[in-house]
Amino acid sequence: MNFGRGRSVVLNVGGTRYSFSREVLKDFPLRRVSRLHGCLSEQDVLEVCDDYDRERNEFFFDRHSEAFGFILLYVRHGHLRFAPHMCELSFYNEMIYWGLECSHLDYCCQRRLDDRMSDTYTCYSADEPPAGDGGEGTRPPAEPPPAAEGRKWLERMRRTFEEPTSSVAAQILATVSILFVIVSMVVLCASTLPEWRAAENRSVEEQSRYTADSVREPSGIIEAICIGWFTAECIVRFIISKNKCEFVKRPLNIIDLLAITPYYISVLMTVFTGENSQLQRAGVTLRVLRMMRIFWVIKLARHFIGLQTLGLTLKRCYREMVMLLVFICVAMAIFSALSQLLENGLDLGIKNKDFASIPAACWWVIISMTTVGYGDMCPITVPGRILGGVCVVSGIVLLALPITFIYHSFVQCYHELKFRSARYSRSLSAEFLN
Repeated sequence: MNFGRGRSVVLNVGGTRYSFSREVLKDFPLRRVSRLHGCLSEQDVLEVCDDYDRERNEFFFDRHSEAFGFILLYVRHGHLRFAPHMCELSFYNEMIYWGLECSHLDYCCQRRLDDRMSDTYTCYSADEPPAGDGGEGTRPPAEPPPAAEGRKWLERMRRTFEEPTSSVAAQILATVSILFVIVSMVVLCASTLPEWRAAENRSVEEQSRYTADSVREPSGIIEAICIGWFTAECIVRFIISKNKCEFVKRPLNIIDLLAITPYYISVLMTVFTGENSQLQRAGVTLRVLRMMRIFWVIKLARHFIGLQTLGLTLKRCYREMVMLLVFICVAMAIFSALSQLLENGLDLGIKNKDFASIPAACWWVIISMTTVGYGDMCPITVPGRILGGVCVVSGIVLLALPITFIYHSFVQCYHELKFRSARYSRSLSAEFLN
């Protein structure tokens, strides 16, 4: 196509004008801009841009001007980063429009985009409206009303069980579930008290908790009721879930399974072995299974933003956590070998038996680097004490290095979850008004 009489082409992006020569336009790195050179008619031009002025040889693009400025910086210098004060997803949409991919972003911005897309996918999956819950103009006419009502009911049930702030019923259900968790934890802690065991006239070392008599006791009844509630809640959430495989893979659902299963395993072991010597030998296994109920505390993460923020932060900062562990392991290997050599390996007249081996010295290194200092073992030679001071200072520095990244990620995760909770609270207010 003949682009006017001049030798330059003007791109008007959101009111900002950019002038390029025809030769540059032909091999321009942005795919949408380079397509202008191959247009043969005005209709082809309007498929690429929003408007075209033949007299001034100017192409109009109704896009974000600031984002295009940052994209031009990538064309000139080869580095593409997000525009400040602009949503990552909005900037990514601008990139796709001009013909760029996420691989063109710098690594730090790629991580931000991946995290935001992952969180947005999770929010959209939870907020996806039911098929029949649209307006009158958007409802499919061919869909029968019973099917639409059924899907709408299932969607409300999912929100009730998954989002505690989505409705009044969801808040009531969350409150009841929290009460069951608290009661179960109180019973678990109280059952380890000597007075509790003496009142039941039974020793943990001799008999299992899950016998025919224990079920009729108050503690056994309370435990059975709590287990029944958690089992029913887990089954209902599994039935109403959209994707059963995805439901099983979720960490919180796996924790629910680990917390419920030990009770039924213990009951089955008691039923099949009875109160005989075999059950006595299995007492250790039963106590371990019983203590796995402590996982019920993690169920509170469904109802508290703080625990959700902690889990999301650990998920996003796993690289920083691995880096922190690597720092500690490297320092522990160095200082443990040196401390064992200075305290026990050299013939200095005094040998510290606490540092007889490098694995034994590792314990001293880890409690010194974390500034805990139990005092159960300490260096007694002058070189060993100097090394201990260096170990403590090094531990403070190494532990502080990744903390800044983890802190900023924690704050970001907290604000994102707070915003999501506020969105559901607005729907709850609308429900009250209705």
